[in-house]
Amino acid sequence: MFTEHHTVGLEATMLILLGLVLLLAAVVVGVVGVLTNGGEEHTITDGFSVFGYEVTGSTGTLFLYGIVVGAVGLLGLALLMSGARRSSRRTRTARREAKDARKEAAKAQKDRDRIAEQNSTLVSDANTARTTPATDTAPATGTAPTTRTPTSGTTPSGTTSSTDTTSHGAHQRGARHTGEGRP
Repeated sequence: MFTEHHTVGLEATMLILLGLVLLLAAVVVGVVGVLTNGGEEHTITDGFSVFGYEVTGSTGTLFLYGIVVGAVGLLGLALLMSGARRSSRRTRTARREAKDARKEAAKAQKDRDRIAEQNSTLVSDANTARTTPATDTAPATGTAPTTRTPTSGTTPSGTTSSTDTTSHGAHQRGARHTGEGRP
């Protein structure tokens, strides 16, 4: 079974062979047409001019001029088609790249929006945490509850770390441990 790549290669080879056969047939017809239409019996009796140049000779010569003009026209057409194909390919590539760039831009915009939303949520949470102080209950010794202000963050369990200060300072902490409280 032929694969798609093999089929495309086979089609291209067939087109090349067909083109070669047609070109060879055109050359044979051209040579035969020029050689069989030469001599005195095939002289052009009514002259004509092209761009002010008077064409004289035999019908074979005229046929040869026709072949040359046709070949030049075919070459011009081939160049035109080649340029159009190249331009079309460039346009297609540019469209594909623009489409990819739009996709990337949309993805980047979604990422920016998501990050901005996360940032907004974090700022909101931080503002809420600053305006709502956490209260700590007093130990059984009768000291008043203290308000803690974190200076180094919280531990994974949610409690404040040991470098926190209370509203009464480090002296109050020392007093808590000894059982002495200030009134």
